[in-house]
Amino acid sequence: MNVFGTIDRPTTHDPKKQDPTMHRLSAESFGPEVPTRDAFSAIASRQNRNLEMQLIPEALARAHMHERLREAESERRATRLAAARRMQRRAERASMRARRALAMAVMH
Repeated sequence: MNVFGTIDRPTTHDPKKQDPTMHRLSAESFGPEVPTRDAFSAIASRQNRNLEMQLIPEALARAHMHERLREAESERRATRLAAARRMQRRAERASMRARRALAMAVMH
């Protein structure tokens, strides 16, 4: 995840609106004293970690809602299956009554 900034201080492309603590490090901004790759990756890692830590509750809520939706869909399928079985038994009983009525009519 190569996102700079945090939720409280998002990175913007407008230099006037940028927070000075959230500048992306580049060779042009430092002249001859370019920070080492380790310093850049440490800053990027820290910023990503902050962003990821702030997004954890959202990810947990999203996972929880996904699980709840899956459970609700499973419950709906079970309810539809039970209703279908009830209707099938009712239709079978009606069919048996119709057969008996026909047999009685034929015999008399």
